[in-house]
Amino acid sequence: MNKPLAPEDFANCPLPISAHDTVQLSHGSGGRMMNDLITKLFNWAFDNPALGKLDDQAVLEPPKGKLSFSTDSFVVDPIFFPGGDIGDLAVNGTVNDICLCGARPLYMSAGFILEEGLPLEDLKRIVLSMKRAAQNAGVSIVTGDTKVVPKGKADKLFINTSGVGVIEHNWTISSRNLQIGDKIILSGSIGDHGIAVLSKREGLAFETSVQSDTASLHELVQVILMAGDGAVHAMRDPTRGGVAATLNELAENSNVGIRIYEPQIVVHPPVAGACEMLGFDPLYVANEGKLIAAVAPHRAEPVLAVMRVHPLGKEASIIGEVVAAESFVRVTMQTRIGGWRVVDMPVGEQLPRIC
Repeated sequence: MNKPLAPEDFANCPLPISAHDTVQLSHGSGGRMMNDLITKLFNWAFDNPALGKLDDQAVLEPPKGKLSFSTDSFVVDPIFFPGGDIGDLAVNGTVNDICLCGARPLYMSAGFILEEGLPLEDLKRIVLSMKRAAQNAGVSIVTGDTKVVPKGKADKLFINTSGVGVIEHNWTISSRNLQIGDKIILSGSIGDHGIAVLSKREGLAFETSVQSDTASLHELVQVILMAGDGAVHAMRDPTRGGVAATLNELAENSNVGIRIYEPQIVVHPPVAGACEMLGFDPLYVANEGKLIAAVAPHRAEPVLAVMRVHPLGKEASIIGEVVAAESFVRVTMQTRIGGWRVVDMPVGEQLPRIC
């Protein structure tokens, strides 16, 4: 998991010296102020040989094996929230998208859309957070871009990323690969990220602080692959739309059904209380540091055992299994009182701008 930024991280950052303490349109003009911002902040933070050439592209040695490639954009509001910020969220989210097919993450790009007036201290904090997250995940940010838009034409800061990883095995891990009988494993509690962001956005206070679960899953994925020994058929992270949307996507892509069991799904009491108060279903609330795996039944218990040893999988549980498709109903859940309900694909946006 990401370590908090230390005071020396901020003290050593050579932020551009100017008469301004906020982002100016000149920071995107292509002139000296833009050059200072790029060289003294972004290049300093993300320093590596490919980026240091200051070309308009990164020239990379191709790895041996198949490539995993992903792109994403991050518009979370607010940009700082309990447990993280838009910077580490961008890195962790991209790394997770790369590695959940079993790839080892290698490289990232980062594009910044900055609103005029954004405090430079906030930008520095976000960039340093990205630096720490990238180091923790073992990825290099090798190329990027910066644009500045007039005040009121954006909301503080948006980040676009792309990522590349290498697949060094011959197993097929895909949302189209679920098999009837597979066990569905969830790596931990649900709803933490969505409620953490919402609490900061709306100024809500709970008896116990809710922290975002944003984290890079690359190490946990490698643990799962080794224990699975080819029996891991699919992995996905339940981000927007939560567990409900992810399970429906998996079931639809593989033309199967999925049954899950509510007592096996961990929801921390503060999250459960917030959802009850606000009328949310935790199954539909976003997560940023959890994964769902479909594993052949003969390897499910060994995979679960090693997951529970890892810090990001200590609350992992088998929450259901893959069954034959039944009509148009893809996912069903047995409730705590024993009845069954349909877990449908969400309609609309329950919590906008969550990532």
